[in-house]
Amino acid sequence: MKNMLENIIDMINEGIISIDSEGTIKSYNKKAKEIFGLIYNQGIGHSSGSIEKGDMVIIGDNCFGEDDGGLEIEDLRLFGVGDIALEKGDAFVAAGVVGSDIGSAVIKVSKKHEDNLLLETSINNYKIKSTIDFMNKTVELSVNHQCFPFKYIKSLGHMVIMSGTTGKVKFYQAKGYTVRREALKDILMGKVFQSKGNSSTAMEVVGRNIFEVHPKETNINIIEFLEAARGKDISYTNEVREINGRPTRCTLMQLKSSGKIQGALLKVEDITELNNLRRQRDSAIASLNEAESRLKVDDGFEKIIGQSESIKAVKKLCKKAADTDSTILILGESGTGKGLLAESIHKKSRRREKPFIYVNCTSIPHELLESQLFGYEGGAFTGAHKEGKKGLFEAAHGGSIFLDEIGDIPQFVQVKLLHVLQTKSFTPVGGTKEIYADVKIFTATNKDLDKAVKEGHFRKDLYYRINVFPIYIPPLRLRREDIYPLIHHLLPEICHKVKVSEKFISAEAIKTMIDYEWPGNVRELENVLERAVNIAEGDTIFLEHLNLKADINSPINHFCIKSLKDALIDAEKTAIKNALEVSNGNKSKAMKILGVGKTSFYEKLKKYGI
Repeated sequence: MKNMLENIIDMINEGIISIDSEGTIKSYNKKAKEIFGLIYNQGIGHSSGSIEKGDMVIIGDNCFGEDDGGLEIEDLRLFGVGDIALEKGDAFVAAGVVGSDIGSAVIKVSKKHEDNLLLETSINNYKIKSTIDFMNKTVELSVNHQCFPFKYIKSLGHMVIMSGTTGKVKFYQAKGYTVRREALKDILMGKVFQSKGNSSTAMEVVGRNIFEVHPKETNINIIEFLEAARGKDISYTNEVREINGRPTRCTLMQLKSSGKIQGALLKVEDITELNNLRRQRDSAIASLNEAESRLKVDDGFEKIIGQSESIKAVKKLCKKAADTDSTILILGESGTGKGLLAESIHKKSRRREKPFIYVNCTSIPHELLESQLFGYEGGAFTGAHKEGKKGLFEAAHGGSIFLDEIGDIPQFVQVKLLHVLQTKSFTPVGGTKEIYADVKIFTATNKDLDKAVKEGHFRKDLYYRINVFPIYIPPLRLRREDIYPLIHHLLPEICHKVKVSEKFISAEAIKTMIDYEWPGNVRELENVLERAVNIAEGDTIFLEHLNLKADINSPINHFCIKSLKDALIDAEKTAIKNALEVSNGNKSKAMKILGVGKTSFYEKLKKYGI
């Protein structure tokens, strides 16, 4: 029963710590260990050890002396930092080798904390990159393109150490370094650091004194926690407090038995993601407002939704593409909106009053594709109309034609398309007369055309002809900042389409959608929203209305975690049923197994309908 309750408490998505009146830890669940850094299997992992001469050190510190163990300039001389104007509160990035000459290290300093701070260098044939992104509050260190990103709230001292003998990563900073006493200064001064990775285990703390695990100087007010356990009238509910540089919501309550205080319980909820979501939402709303104000001065590309840097770059290319008659090749995964992009360019071009013809090359049988594109003369083949038929290229005269999935067209059609691109003319199937084609050609594919050319599936000369003006649309997972603007834009349209009143979407659902990978890109996002609009009975779309595949790498779906009260009720019901089953329905034996009295046992049978 005890193990069952411990397992249930471990499943709770809030940190739970309880101590007795002497400060001895009685319970400390898995989530609490994650929040306080007692579980540290983050990243690729490394063995325990300490810094040594010859090791390579890379540092990114957004606030010198603040959350790095009280780092001093003298400490940096360990890996070759010389005389430099570095003051408390400055941000800096640095790289060097332990034991090298003073002044040999590379370092950059920022006092304003406005533009990103970037250091790129090479040490012992290793490509080093250290970046501090002040806007997104991220420090990212990389060695030969192996990245170690770290998000921060206020301040952060981030470090990676490469072994001077093996060339492998021997240390990188991770969440919980305050509790592990692994601040930058500690490690540089030779403190033994603990292992990380799948082989590492969580620190066992039950039975230990609370001050052994959490020194008095750490962020959480442990003294207050212990005073409450000893009887002082201290309690609070959902107070926002900072722990290890992370915002949390804390509840402190005293534990009583027979009217006497036996200890205290602390419940801690990590609200970092909630705060990040709010920032993303506020940023998205600001971006939307900015976009809407720009739309008043119509740029012709209002249907291309997003304010990420990658989409801004796409829009710039679209404006240039609209001013040329060169062939446009649009690249991107399925569902990214290649057809919408082509049509938007057409509508902004001088051909906007002429036809825009969309052709999905995979939806037309290969044997019919040539006649569909270029038309045919009467009697050209069995089943052909006597009067012949005009092709799509001729129908698009003066306008544009969009050949989607061009990577799938057969070789004999590739030859004829190449002729059109070279001469601006074509001959209908069965005909002898050349027809002039004043058509702007858009092509698109989600295939790797370079590979198709090498394998002989796509003509090299045709590839060169269509690859005059390429535009790449990045997948949605690489521009997550566009997800909220897309939801904001699509949701009202979908509600109007399915003829329902306007619906809104919950913060929990938005967070899940921002975290989701979107293999089907914007098309999948539209489908998910349309399904949710149809399913949701009220005016709010919640998480359960989204049909998103669960992350198979996640051991627990934290959105399905029950409250502690409900979890304990389920545990009691299961324990009673198991005891009755083991005792073959003998209630006296079941009571003995459970260790409960007759009155309590029968009350629970009645309560749970067993």
